[in-house]
Amino acid sequence: MQVVYEDNHIIVVNKEVGEIVQGDKTGDTPLSEIIKQYLKEKYNKPGNVFCGVVHRIDRPVSGLVVFAKTSKALERLNKMLRDGEIHKTYWALVEGKPEKAEDTLENYLVSDGRLNKTFISSPDNPQAKKSILSYKTIANGDRYTLLEVNLMTGRKHQIRAQLSGIGHPIKGDLKYGARRSNRDGGISLQAHRISFIHPVSKLPVDLEIAPISDARLLLNS
Repeated sequence: MQVVYEDNHIIVVNKEVGEIVQGDKTGDTPLSEIIKQYLKEKYNKPGNVFCGVVHRIDRPVSGLVVFAKTSKALERLNKMLRDGEIHKTYWALVEGKPEKAEDTLENYLVSDGRLNKTFISSPDNPQAKKSILSYKTIANGDRYTLLEVNLMTGRKHQIRAQLSGIGHPIKGDLKYGARRSNRDGGISLQAHRISFIHPVSKLPVDLEIAPISDARLLLNS
């Protein structure tokens, strides 16, 4: 676990491929519990340690995740997330080259919990939720394109489903049509940057991490 930012109220970590943010049916230790142990040891805290999950990213995805160290910060961050005041930018390495170098995609998505997969659906489907993202091209290669993606809505697997829907699945994402898997079992999607106003100090927080190795190769080619 790599801590990118920490103060008295929040902690931001760079999640690795394969780590889970919150406990699930696998029983694997989630980041929330790892952070609790980290805080307990770092500050020599007795008893229980608070760590609130603000948002999640998929297990095969890497990148920035924010946790709250106090209940006050968690309550305020949750409201900020609902109000669209936490801005996340993703980098996605996709197969092929999209017809448009930049575009806004609008689809209606339905999530199937049994399959753990999201599908593009008709607007007439009462279970479908309107989903919007914008992307722009950062770099092109012979087989892959690096996109910067911004979400206007936050649906399950939204980026994965919508980019696959235009014929450009994320590298390594077999579930959504990629040709082959990545060696680490993850997909080439990274929560690359996050910005928001600190829930307590009211100062701007703007964090960015180094791109994943696949993206670095394309950027340096």
